[in-house]
Amino acid sequence: MKNNVLIVGSGALATLFAARLAQAGVTVTMLATWENGLAALNTSGARLILPDGREICQPVHAVSTPEDCRGARLALVLVKAWQTGRAARQLAACLAPDGVALTLQNGLGNRETLIESLGAERVALGVTTSGATLLGPGLTRSGGEGLLSLEAHSRLQALEVLLRRANFQVDILPDAKTLVWGKLVINTAINPLTALLGIPNGELLKRRGARAVMEALARETAQVAAACGAHLPFDDPVQAAEEVAQKTAANRSSMFQDVCRGAPTEIDAICGAVVRAAREKGLATPVNWVMWQLISVQTE
Repeated sequence: MKNNVLIVGSGALATLFAARLAQAGVTVTMLATWENGLAALNTSGARLILPDGREICQPVHAVSTPEDCRGARLALVLVKAWQTGRAARQLAACLAPDGVALTLQNGLGNRETLIESLGAERVALGVTTSGATLLGPGLTRSGGEGLLSLEAHSRLQALEVLLRRANFQVDILPDAKTLVWGKLVINTAINPLTALLGIPNGELLKRRGARAVMEALARETAQVAAACGAHLPFDDPVQAAEEVAQKTAANRSSMFQDVCRGAPTEIDAICGAVVRAAREKGLATPVNWVMWQLISVQTE
């Protein structure tokens, strides 16, 4: 069981992590509900197209019920924020008592939702700035290499080893708030704008108006983070957002992909969460509020 990892999800990032871990010799099980995705993963494996055009194709075991993966000790949670409640219930039925579930999701509140079902000792927090675009069931394209930042957690050592073996750039940080709010600055600055404009991440840097709004979103979210007592993992939120947009220039953000599919987005857990946190601190966040409303209208 030391080299076994359960991935909850079958979307773009779930497929990316599955392919890279399996290529590194890890036995990967994927727990998901998307029937076409499950069929493709079991038939053709997890397929990942790298930035240089090469394709990784690795066998995985895809299942639809937690009963098929009981006793899992290491789990990655890579579903959308609005699916976290379901993922928590599934993990409650299959995660080992001494296991750990690492959430790498976007937005606020995912960790807390998982803790309600699993307990704090079985939940760890992480964020990734890696991008991926889902091209079809079981097939994803890498949108650029990013950093994988994890909170210090007593049960994460074995998973950290496997992630490093799969050539992920792993950084361990002591403060969970740093992780969440650092990623939230990036998400608010990039995701809603790319979804509204229908452009890949890097295009934001080429359009003066889009870049100005991106900067305003990054600064606004950083202000709320400071009011909430979070120490960001970077000194300049605008520079951090621009660097991620540059490193993932060809990637279509997850929110852009959701809007294109007519699927629910994570806007409530991203811009909506910033607005709600700001209100509790007596702050105004007009740019995040507008993004929240505009994306919500698109998916009504």
